[in-house]
Amino acid sequence: MVSSPLNCKSNLHSRSNSLPSRLHPLFPQIDEHLTRLISSSEASPSSSSLISKNLSNLRDVYEMVDALLQLPHAEQALAQKCQDDEVLNGSLRLLDACGMAKDALLQAKTSTPELQSTLGRRGDEVEFVQDVKEYLAPRKKTKKSINKFLRDLKSKCGLTHLENDTEAIVRMLRESNSMTSKLFHTKRVACDEEALQSNEFAKVDAALCTFIIQTRKADNISAKKAQNELQKLESSIEDLEDEVERLTRQLIKMRVYILNILSH
Repeated sequence: MVSSPLNCKSNLHSRSNSLPSRLHPLFPQIDEHLTRLISSSEASPSSSSLISKNLSNLRDVYEMVDALLQLPHAEQALAQKCQDDEVLNGSLRLLDACGMAKDALLQAKTSTPELQSTLGRRGDEVEFVQDVKEYLAPRKKTKKSINKFLRDLKSKCGLTHLENDTEAIVRMLRESNSMTSKLFHTKRVACDEEALQSNEFAKVDAALCTFIIQTRKADNISAKKAQNELQKLESSIEDLEDEVERLTRQLIKMRVYILNILSH
């Protein structure tokens, strides 16, 4: 009997021996990757670069899971253990989460250069403050929607008794889905105030709020700081967009493969 990597932190240091030796070599490899992802995702605060790296590592996990699905027992495992559509429903929820993340990043990507342009102009103070508020308002609304969605994004790890490759395949699918859910929760935390010192989104929000309070004309230093943070944010958004898109493609590939197996 083994414990899922998502059940408790105390398992982290005993993961290497948690899987029966008779299982396919890919299983301990995936198990090790999931353990590292858990440790990394628990780091606080989480910078955008760390989130991007974790998403990339998670994509590697799904590539290994994809290799598992090519094993002779994969079709049997999915046919026997996935009649309740748990794995399929989990993958669909994760695709929805990826979609929301892409929409939020696109919104930030579109508004960031517009705000940079506004910062560079010497226009009316009232008009500028209004532009900043218009930038922040949809961000807050999107964040609220994502938080609500993430509260409902729960995946069950399921099997803990690994007797053979058949059961282990399904367990790895469920654990990978659970790890993805956990990382999207990490992305949410990265936008909170506690991540202020290392997260680009939080830094931009703080710089803009400070600029509004101190007024543009009275403090050119805060204006420059806001511009610098916006430039850093642009680069971070592009990296996150790339990783979310790659992860989305991998999730779609896996889902299509599972659907094909279950339809026969």
